[in-house]
Amino acid sequence: MSYEGAKLMLFLGDELLVIRRDHTPGIPWPGYLDFPGGGKEGDEAPEDCALRETREEVGLSVTADMLQWKQMHGTSWFFAARLPADRAHDIVFGDEGYGWMTITPAEYVARDDAIPHFKMMLEAYIAFAEARRRADH
Repeated sequence: MSYEGAKLMLFLGDELLVIRRDHTPGIPWPGYLDFPGGGKEGDEAPEDCALRETREEVGLSVTADMLQWKQMHGTSWFFAARLPADRAHDIVFGDEGYGWMTITPAEYVARDDAIPHFKMMLEAYIAFAEARRRADH
């Protein structure tokens, strides 16, 4: 299935890593809170796109086997992965956006500066993770 880009909802402990988008002319959702990710290069797989963009944007290496969830929305893939909270110390912010922070998923969903369809994808992942947790107990 063809796609244009991929995003990674990356949790550091219980908090979600978000990037403040810049105001580059033509960029969708300028100034909003974004997830690491971006446009595909060549014929790379969606997973490879999300993982490459995460390395480029925040300096964190996540491997494909760490991806816990995936879902397509429009022409983009969304993935979720978790790292220990202390990996925040390893973040090396790239040259896209105004900065990064970690916030709770509930805070992201409640914010006016969160990208609306990203909120939906985060809620879908949280529901999946909760159902999985209940099934495991």
